[in-house]
Amino acid sequence: MLLEHINGPQDLKGLSKKELEQLASEVRQFLIEKLSVTGGHLASNLGVVELTLVLHYLFDSPNDKFVFDVGHQSYVHKILTGRMDRFDSLRQYKGMCGFVKRDESVHDVWEAGHSSTSLSAAIGMAMARDFKGEDNRVIAVIGDGALTGGMAFEALNHIGHEKKKMIVVLNDNEMSIAPNVGAMHQYLGKIRSDRHYQKAKEELQHFLNKIPAVGGKLAKTAEKFKDSLKYLLVTGILFEQFGLTYLGPVDGHDMEQLLDIFRQADSVPGPVLVHVVTVKGKGYSPAEADSHKWHGISPYKIESGQVVKAVGSPMYTQVFGDVLIELAEKDERIVAVTPAMPGGSGLMEFAARFPGRMIDVGIAEQHAATMSAALAIEGMKPVFAVYSTFLQRAYDQVVHDICRQNLNVIFAIDRAGFVGPDGETHHGVYDIPFLRHVPNLVIMMPKDENELRRMMKTAVDYNDGPIAVRYPRINGLGVPLDAELLPLPIGSWETVREGDSAVIVAIGPMLQVAEDAADLLKRDGMNVRIVNARFIKPLDEQMLLSLASEGKNMIVLEEGAALGGLGSAILEFYSLRGIYGLPIRIVGIPDQFIEHGSIKEQRAEVGLTGERVAAELKNMHPRSKMRVTGQH
Repeated sequence: MLLEHINGPQDLKGLSKKELEQLASEVRQFLIEKLSVTGGHLASNLGVVELTLVLHYLFDSPNDKFVFDVGHQSYVHKILTGRMDRFDSLRQYKGMCGFVKRDESVHDVWEAGHSSTSLSAAIGMAMARDFKGEDNRVIAVIGDGALTGGMAFEALNHIGHEKKKMIVVLNDNEMSIAPNVGAMHQYLGKIRSDRHYQKAKEELQHFLNKIPAVGGKLAKTAEKFKDSLKYLLVTGILFEQFGLTYLGPVDGHDMEQLLDIFRQADSVPGPVLVHVVTVKGKGYSPAEADSHKWHGISPYKIESGQVVKAVGSPMYTQVFGDVLIELAEKDERIVAVTPAMPGGSGLMEFAARFPGRMIDVGIAEQHAATMSAALAIEGMKPVFAVYSTFLQRAYDQVVHDICRQNLNVIFAIDRAGFVGPDGETHHGVYDIPFLRHVPNLVIMMPKDENELRRMMKTAVDYNDGPIAVRYPRINGLGVPLDAELLPLPIGSWETVREGDSAVIVAIGPMLQVAEDAADLLKRDGMNVRIVNARFIKPLDEQMLLSLASEGKNMIVLEEGAALGGLGSAILEFYSLRGIYGLPIRIVGIPDQFIEHGSIKEQRAEVGLTGERVAAELKNMHPRSKMRVTGQH
């Protein structure tokens, strides 16, 4: 086998084209076998095997800078840069990261878990190179889905202005995580070939059939989507209007074509865009047939493609999708909005049931938020379904366009809390701090799937401004679901366990951690009260005042950033009312980034366990006398 002799990019340099093709086959088999055990981003990496091999064959990493957008497609890069022996630990606790990681290898020069950043990073590196008088190349690899992100266009505009020597590789596989949407996607489907290979304005079917291996597949795709007109010829080239020399499209699985076009690209003195057409999931039929499912996959059986899943209650995401359908059947104002995450956000069945009320804007969180504001102004009930980590990208729109105008937008914030193997770029642990200080916004988090259903009903019935429901990336508890959906009183907390020794105020999945801690403390004769703080904003002021009057030791337990979170909100509440001397401790995520692993391991690392919470309460000093200096 060739692969076992590849310890770094230098080992590729002497290979023949035939040997490169053999190596591509071995890399694919290696990925299929390893990810069947660990899980991971399979389809996207199978699609870039030849592309990554050619880049490392022709260029000189790490002197030449490879900037991967997102990093979902970096596994082949990791294999070729000396990390093949670490794949058993892929996305495992303390193991190899599923994304590019700068402290993992000198060949990893840029980190990204969110899309559309590579072009900005690449032009920055190219400018730094020229400032320093160096001569290395800068190569950015970006997917067609990421080009729907506005930041990518901001960067293209600047790249064309600066005219620095650099290569932008457009990996066009018609997929990001979900099927791509929008004008850019349509444009890429009808874009002309490189002027050196084909005549402009040539009939597209004739052109497609000239591309070996890929032509037939593209022709079928063109027929499938003919109603969208995406494969009509264009009269101009968008990228050349931006100031980049455009080369392609080229078959991303044809080694000879790739070698030729990248040699040509390297000879261009300014910025050049190489349009590479690839097949997501290439070489593994289950992944080719359903690249959405195989974008990020759990362990699976290689022969059948059957995913190995633990049996359990439905995930919160599924419960959200189901209840949204139930609510939409009774309220025609409800529309779902997603930034390229219909599957991950549990909206596939909603889209099938209400295709006209499902809006996928592509990777464009800012646009999704502002568009939702406009929908609300016109009397609709937009439900903006978004991962917590991606909502960070639309902060200004949340503040300026939605909350400032006090519009009835519903935020369905998925992946709240730790997310496991995707790690630090995807944890949903900052939304409470960056949302709760914004006026007019109500924020909720359910303790179980039945309460999630009630919160969605609460959100739909609420007409006084924006409202957010955040929920985790875990299975529900299997609790019975109410036959009749009833809303919750805004700002109401509930006591889920009585006790007179101490109090744990918790949200979401932390209620179960609180129960574990209370069970441990009961053995020591302590009866702990547990409060479900299901409304993060507004707080239940009456309950907080009642707790203050009792003055019992209190733990605030949250799977989110401790700085600015629920505990901070409670301390601020007491401070503003001149209430001091209460024994309160916050147990949350400390001021650091938490890397990949299982959610259980991530919680243990920061002390979000029953044992840690029990120890904190046992070690708290007896309460001092509460002081009230005034009411505000």
